[in-house]
Amino acid sequence: MLTIPLQPVPNQILTIPLNNQNTQINCYQKSTGLFIDILLNDGIIQSGIIARNQCLMLMNLYLGFSGDFMFIDNEGSCNPWYSGLGGRFTLIYLAPSDFPANSLYL
Repeated sequence: MLTIPLQPVPNQILTIPLNNQNTQINCYQKSTGLFIDILLNDGIIQSGIIARNQCLMLMNLYLGFSGDFMFIDNEGSCNPWYSGLGGRFTLIYLAPSDFPANSLYL
């Protein structure tokens, strides 16, 4: 498990190597919630993923990405909002080794 360093700003792009994967994360706030795009080697894996507290974001190995992401509310059980990023709300990367061997997702 690895914490992804996000800032409390409404729109940001972060490029980070995760499990030997060149990963780009686009994080942006809309009136309907916080959203994430995940790119691998400049190709979109999934876009427009709404951020929910403690919910896996990709859930499918067939998308070509090894691992998954999840937001955690460190103060309760709310869905994330940009102003709490890097404090109240933490984005984590879960490597395949963070899941049980019989996991349906990875």
